[in-house]
Amino acid sequence: MSPRRFAHLILNEAKEAVAPTLFFIVGFNVILLTTQLILADYYGQLLNFAGATFSALVVGKAVLVANAMPLLRRFDKAPLIRPILFKTLVYCAVVFVFRIIEKLVEYFLGGGTFRDLPAEFAEHFTWQRFAAIQIWIFVLFLIYVGVTEINALLGKGSLWRILFRERPSNRPDAPSFQSVTADPAQH
Repeated sequence: MSPRRFAHLILNEAKEAVAPTLFFIVGFNVILLTTQLILADYYGQLLNFAGATFSALVVGKAVLVANAMPLLRRFDKAPLIRPILFKTLVYCAVVFVFRIIEKLVEYFLGGGTFRDLPAEFAEHFTWQRFAAIQIWIFVLFLIYVGVTEINALLGKGSLWRILFRERPSNRPDAPSFQSVTADPAQH
């Protein structure tokens, strides 16, 4: 592969990673902020926000990699709710596994042993906080996947145009909904 073609490939990958990465940067920092507000835990916020942003970068790239897997295209021809829910559940399951692995790595780097692992998870692991964050992650993935699936259905970039560039009803070729009445007998 030529250096120019390689640079083009990297640039395309970076462009595709921007949307999910920005979405999850905002989303993960909202999770962090709401968690800290609930717990009144304001110490080390800057470090935590940096960690949430780094996590979003990883998830943004993971979304791109996962989207290339044939498994995620399993319900592409089904009604829209099926691929949305399926992809959301797959993404959440992957994040769940990585979050557990992250906690295990922290535990072992802190000097933990296999023998004390069950007691550590039973006594010191904050399952409620873990579950609350996992619920937020599910909601974020549901929104993200829903929006990306609708955008793909409308045509790539159509949703952006509708939301930020032009109002569909302002186009001369747009259908007029003013003639639609509540009385179905007139149609």
